[in-house]
Amino acid sequence: MLILIGPSASGKTEVAKLLISKFGLKKLVTYTTRPIRQSETDGVDYHFLSAESFLKLKDAGEFVETTCYNGNYYGSRKCDVCDDKVVVLEANGLNAFLKQMPKKIVSVYLETPKAIRKQRMIDRGDDPRDIERRLASDDVLFDKSRFERIDFTVENLGISLEELTERIAKLYRSRCFAQA
Repeated sequence: MLILIGPSASGKTEVAKLLISKFGLKKLVTYTTRPIRQSETDGVDYHFLSAESFLKLKDAGEFVETTCYNGNYYGSRKCDVCDDKVVVLEANGLNAFLKQMPKKIVSVYLETPKAIRKQRMIDRGDDPRDIERRLASDDVLFDKSRFERIDFTVENLGISLEELTERIAKLYRSRCFAQA
């Protein structure tokens, strides 16, 4: 399984979309207790659960990793993990996967200069206060020392999204074949 990590606006989500649409990977659909949005589909964007159902699964040891963000739970179930799936996580999520199933994981850290990430957030219309807060918190949350293992670091600078995605797909495939 491929785990993409990196700070806000480093390109993780867009790379994941291209890996799915052009390279045959599938999205690891995670679970959440937050309310479904009008544009979302249960089972496609997330598996939407009540807090009670989520906590029952968590207590039963069904999740590889869980987190609570903005008062809602999020998690990845063990039964959904397999080769040729991709998910975007942060340090705690990756570290939880590495503790439970280190040989099934290939991690790629997308490294992008802060100035470029800031401009991307401005261009997509993010709130200026939110941009500054996220950039500051990302300095801590995505410090490489927080990660148990990073298999590959790919710089997202001076390269098209398509080239970046192709590079990541090749790295992932080479690691998968090496482990087989």
